[in-house]
Amino acid sequence: MSKRAVPNSGIAKKSVTLRHFWHRASMDEKRIKQIKLKYDIVGNDEALLRALDISLRIAPVDMSVLILGENGVGKETFPRIIHDHSLRKSKKYFAVNCGAIPEGTIDSELFGHEKGAFTGAFEKREGYFSVADGGTLFLDEVGELPLATQARLLRVLETGEFIPVGASQVKKTNVRIVAATNVNLQEAIRRGRFREDLYYRLGGITIEVPPLRKRGDDILLLFRKFALDMAERYNMPAIRLSDEAAQILRNYPWPGNVRQLKNVAEMLSVTTDAREIDAATLRTSLPRLSSAHTQVLAGDDTTAAQGRYEQEREIIFKILFALQRDVEQLKEALKLHGDTPTPTLARALPAPAAEAPTSHFDHVDLADAEEIKDTAQPTIEEVTEELIRESLRRNHGHRRAAAEELGISERTLYRKINEYGIE
Repeated sequence: MSKRAVPNSGIAKKSVTLRHFWHRASMDEKRIKQIKLKYDIVGNDEALLRALDISLRIAPVDMSVLILGENGVGKETFPRIIHDHSLRKSKKYFAVNCGAIPEGTIDSELFGHEKGAFTGAFEKREGYFSVADGGTLFLDEVGELPLATQARLLRVLETGEFIPVGASQVKKTNVRIVAATNVNLQEAIRRGRFREDLYYRLGGITIEVPPLRKRGDDILLLFRKFALDMAERYNMPAIRLSDEAAQILRNYPWPGNVRQLKNVAEMLSVTTDAREIDAATLRTSLPRLSSAHTQVLAGDDTTAAQGRYEQEREIIFKILFALQRDVEQLKEALKLHGDTPTPTLARALPAPAAEAPTSHFDHVDLADAEEIKDTAQPTIEEVTEELIRESLRRNHGHRRAAAEELGISERTLYRKINEYGIE
C-alpha cells in the first residue's frame, strides 16, 4: 500500500498545481474582461492585454510608473486603472497635462506659490503636489517639462520634498506619480532636453501602449463600437463596412490612433446617406498621409524617417547660408566696381570654396546684379518661420506632429506661431 501511495501522492500534487494554475489564469482573464468593460476598452490585441495585466499587477505596489505610447492610443486610461486598484483609491486623483501649461507657470501649478512670489501672485496658492497628498498624480506629456521643473520633480520623487515658488520652507508630500509621454525620452536625453536621472527614476515600471496600426482586428472592432455609439446617440441605423472598405481601414496606418479612428467613424455616420460604406467613400474620408506616415505604412522606421528629415533640414540651412554669402560677395563686388560697366561679375567675384555649393551668381549680368543689390537677405528668423509653415502644411495643421518633426517642444512651437502670426 505504502509503495503505491508515493506515486499517487505525486500525481495528486501535480493535479492540484495544474488546477491552481488554470484557476489563476482564468481569474486573471476574467479580471481583465471586467476592467475592459468598466473602462470602455475594446480590443483583444496581445500587447494591449499585456499592458492591462501589468497595470493591474503593479497597482498595489506603491512605485512610480511611466506609460509610453503615441498620441491618441489611450494612455490616460491606464493611470486611472492603476489608481482605482491601488491602496490610494480612496484618496484624490489628479491629471495634469504638462504640455498645455505655459513654461512660466508650470512650477506654480505643480508646487504652488506664495503671495507676491511673482507679478500677479495676489494670494497664496497650493500646487497639485499639495492637494494630491496621499493620492495619485498623473503627469501627462511629462517629456514637455522644462529642465528646471524636471529637477524639482526629481527631488519630490527621491525625498518627497518640494519648495513652493517664492517660499523658503520645505514642504512634504506623499504622492504616487504616474507619468506618460509620446516623446522618445532616450532621444530627448541625448539632445539634453530630458534628465537621465529623472528618466530612470520615473521608469522603474514601464507600460507600453501599442499604436492602433499594430492592433490588427481591433481596428474593426473599435470602428464598429464607435458606429454603434453614434447610432444609439442619434437614433439612426449604424453604418457598416464592405469587405474591401474593411481591408482599407485595417491597413491604414492611423497616425492619430484611436482618437482619429473615432473621428472618422463619427463623420461617416452623419455625412453619408448609405449605411454600408464602400471603399471609394472610405478613401475620400481618410486624411491624406504625410510622407513620414507613408514610410510607416511601408514598414519604414519612424526614427529613421525623422533622422532623414533632420539631415535634409540641415542641408537646406547650409544652402541658405551659402546663398547669403554669395549675396554678400556680390555686394562687395558692386562696391569695388562702382558704376564701371563690366560684361559680367564673374571675374570680380572671389572663387567659391571647394565645399560650397555651386552659386547661381556665377554668370550674373551687372543689370541683374543691381536688381539683387537691394534684395533683403533671408534672416534666421525668416528661415525658421518658413520651416514652421512648411512643417504645418506637411502635417495638415497638426501642431503636435509638426513639433515632433521640427524637433522642438509643442510649447515652443505655440510660442513661435504666435510670434510669427501664423494662422
